[in-house]
Amino acid sequence: MLTPMQIDNRINGFLGKPAGSGRRPAVIHLHERYGIVQHTTDLGQKFVDAGYVTIVPDLFSRFTGDRQALAHGDEHCDLSDEEVLRDIDAVVDHLRTLPEVNASKIAMSGVCQTGRQPLLVSAQRNYLSAAVVLYGAVYPNDWQSHPLRPEPIDKLLAALSCPVVGVFGELDNLVPLDNVLRMCNVLAQARKSFDIRVYPDAPHGFLNDTMPGRYRQSQAEVAWQQITTFLQSVFNGEWSKERAIWRFESDSSIHYDFTKHKRWE
Repeated sequence: MLTPMQIDNRINGFLGKPAGSGRRPAVIHLHERYGIVQHTTDLGQKFVDAGYVTIVPDLFSRFTGDRQALAHGDEHCDLSDEEVLRDIDAVVDHLRTLPEVNASKIAMSGVCQTGRQPLLVSAQRNYLSAAVVLYGAVYPNDWQSHPLRPEPIDKLLAALSCPVVGVFGELDNLVPLDNVLRMCNVLAQARKSFDIRVYPDAPHGFLNDTMPGRYRQSQAEVAWQQITTFLQSVFNGEWSKERAIWRFESDSSIHYDFTKHKRWE
């Protein structure tokens, strides 16, 4: 069960611990652009059920606007790389104080807007064992430098310190399939390990069962299996840092046309 918590007297969030004794790997699970909503904590609980100590921090802790509007997608909170790194450092420092956590085995999951953050942290820090990206990180603008995010995504991908698992949908209206291919190419050229899949007939956010229009049950179940299998194999030491492991799988129409994709609710 996830319970409310606060880190560093400023970052609100939730913490969940699986039943049983002994030290466990940990997952830092991030919210979408809506902030921490039901879907965020639902996925956080799924990580707990999979056997991981899970922390769900609010990266929008500095946001002073209308939280209800933010949760409905009518407000936006921008994130700077500097602030994200500072916040995740604090989260990891907290995890290291928990007797249930094996601090040498920490994964980080980013969704939609926060898909960039596991890659940023993996590139700039050395404490992640695995990075999880759910339909984010490689939007068209991510390949360009921004005042708040000076490193374009290709620079971060080339500097990763851990393997990455990526989940994308064929019908995503925000992430073109070409960008997923570009992501794989950058990782491969930099000799980084990855397990990336594009799921058929799946729009942006297809794991979100609180949005019936975009939820795709069968694809979501397979994607979750992909993520948990990946994490288990990484934590078991099956992804050697001396080997570059490339896994890419895609199922998409030969008539694929990104311009025809729409937003699903």
